[in-house]
Amino acid sequence: MKKILWIVSLLAGGGVFGAQGDAALLKGEVKTYDMDGFRLHVYLTQDALGDATTVVEGRDGLVILEMPLFKENLKEFAGYLKGLGKPVVKVVADYPPDQVVLVEGMSEFAKGAVYGGMLEGFKAAFGDAIDLREHAGHEEVPAEGRRIWAGVAFDFSRGASSDFPASSVVIGGQVCYTHFAPAKAHLSPLQITGPEAVDAQLAALKAAAASGCTLFVGGHGAPATPAEVEFQIAYLEKLKSLVAENADAGALAAALSA
Repeated sequence: MKKILWIVSLLAGGGVFGAQGDAALLKGEVKTYDMDGFRLHVYLTQDALGDATTVVEGRDGLVILEMPLFKENLKEFAGYLKGLGKPVVKVVADYPPDQVVLVEGMSEFAKGAVYGGMLEGFKAAFGDAIDLREHAGHEEVPAEGRRIWAGVAFDFSRGASSDFPASSVVIGGQVCYTHFAPAKAHLSPLQITGPEAVDAQLAALKAAAASGCTLFVGGHGAPATPAEVEFQIAYLEKLKSLVAENADAGALAAALSA
């Protein structure tokens, strides 16, 4: 569960970053994009989970999508935010002070066995290196609908039905945010656990492609272009055809490798 508590305390302290928040980072990497009406900062944590944190810099504040999970990244990220010189207006946590926003359904899901098991796995693997404290409180927004924060429109729509109960988000009509950023690579096994999951992911990718966005970001992976979205659509359509042609698991595995 990704937290704001560390950022609140760390921002109160000193920072080692420049006024533009673009000094060299020790662990992660930031990619910036000047969009029409806002600036996008994507902090690639380079942690063990391949996480990414997106910052939307509007005219009068910052909106964060997904906080870093590991404490060393949180500290570094806090310094970067301080260098931007604008207040944090909202923190949107699809997968979780008053700034924190959770998407409809996530609060209850976080109490369940699936999410709880995932966190227990994180604790066993990473110990005290990650921050798993609870939020003090939060605002819940509908899984579908529009919010205006820092002068930028955030349009929420339901993500892949096989995924966590979270939303895809179109930012300023130009950037599409999903759980996993598209890439020219094999999809995560978490996304394609079976035929229904493949269909759900394919539908979500086609919706992203139809959004008209020119940049695609996510909670995992680097920023992508429409070419990566089209690649993954073709990948899943090919996967479906291979499944239909290869009833035997071994034959399917060989076909996938080829």
